[in-house]
Amino acid sequence: MSFNQGYERELAFQANRRRATVEFINIVSDLWYDKSIELVLFRNQLLNRNVSDILNLHEYAGEVVQKPISIFDSVEIAKAIQDLKLPPAKLDIGKLTYEFHLEDQKHSNAMAFVSDKLKDAKDYTKLIPKDVVLYGFGRIGRLVARELMNRTGKGNQLRLRAIVTRGKIDKTILEKRASLLKNDSVHGDFSGTVAIDEKNSALIINGTTVHIISANQPEDVDYTKYGIEDALIIDNTGAFRDKEALSRHLKSKGASRVLLTAPGKGVPNIVHGVNHKEYNPDEIEIFSAASCTTNAITPVLKAIQDSLGVEKGHLETIHAYTNDQNLVDNMHSKYRRGRAAALNMVITETGAGNAVAKALPVFEGKLTSNAIRVPVPNGSLAILNLEVQKKTSIEKVNAILKKYALEGDLVEQIKYAVDNELVSSDIVGSNAPAIYDSKATIVSKDGKSIVLYIWYDNEYGYSHQVVRLAKYVAKVRRYTYY
Repeated sequence: MSFNQGYERELAFQANRRRATVEFINIVSDLWYDKSIELVLFRNQLLNRNVSDILNLHEYAGEVVQKPISIFDSVEIAKAIQDLKLPPAKLDIGKLTYEFHLEDQKHSNAMAFVSDKLKDAKDYTKLIPKDVVLYGFGRIGRLVARELMNRTGKGNQLRLRAIVTRGKIDKTILEKRASLLKNDSVHGDFSGTVAIDEKNSALIINGTTVHIISANQPEDVDYTKYGIEDALIIDNTGAFRDKEALSRHLKSKGASRVLLTAPGKGVPNIVHGVNHKEYNPDEIEIFSAASCTTNAITPVLKAIQDSLGVEKGHLETIHAYTNDQNLVDNMHSKYRRGRAAALNMVITETGAGNAVAKALPVFEGKLTSNAIRVPVPNGSLAILNLEVQKKTSIEKVNAILKKYALEGDLVEQIKYAVDNELVSSDIVGSNAPAIYDSKATIVSKDGKSIVLYIWYDNEYGYSHQVVRLAKYVAKVRRYTYY
């Protein structure tokens, strides 16, 4: 075969592959909007992705499982899912495709395979949608709003009904709120539409009304005036941190549960995937989603503790600067944080080391911790230096974390990274709270000391953990296949 013939064949293959990807994107959209079935690829979102994004995700999936994951196979599996009668669900088509090839002798075709794998779905109970109110509309609040509105679909799970802010609400304020939701310097443009309704003091997000309510204190709001009942209040103001203060939300008409997007005192601190099942949302009214760093390190620590045992360790988090630091040198209540955030590396404290024990009591007193704020606006790195009980190696550690990333209760929390060139900007937009850098792991010669590098998008990855916990608290978790 000549070089030109080979080149023409490559062109034809690429055209077919991209055509198949377009078909796949259409099926993904139809499943979501027609049946409330969300497809993911090894926990990576597929909705609102372009052709190149989808193909790159297939390449990543193939590297992780060390077996080609073809878009043509994904289309075949997706078509089979489309033909099944299923409840609202979240299905990992990467795992399904991988298993389809492993079990190709057991099933006659893709439909028989998918029917067998998803047979438990028929027993899943119908979901009752939950109204959600965002109390505060800062960095985390806006990202949670984006995620809720992008995933509303037919409204079978969480429904964002209102946003509570302080101060007057007029046309200018509404326009500013809309602009901040639409445009984000770190995360890019919102993939939906945002308009204002001045008459009703509301934002129209993806064609859906979200009321903007002004209140100086939680108990002042009557949500029932806006048709909101039995609502989950997601407090992301940072102003209310303990049980007594957060209980004020429950005095509002129409509110029934509270979720704090920060570490809380006197309330359960939850890292979804690790300890959420220990708390019954029928019995508990107030929850905390802990911190972004706690959500990054706790899943990895659980994997290591369960597999190797941990004697003690130290956490150093290299954290993006945050809104509580100064842009230019000025007074600050905490040491060093008064210096210009975008110009300095700033040593400061973090409570994440101690906070781990709230989710994993076995770590009580085992971890010391500190933080360095660095001049990047988002994207952070946690370095875990651990003494383990069982002798190990780099290969064994990587095998442990890959297993946890691909199967079990932590598949949404741990992403296994295989890129030798990974840097902080690459992980911005990752929906996993912990991205394990398999290429950076260090193990001592005696096999008893390990150093792990865990990247995390301290805004976007954490916001997804908040939404996962919100679905658990609201009891609207769909049928899942991971």
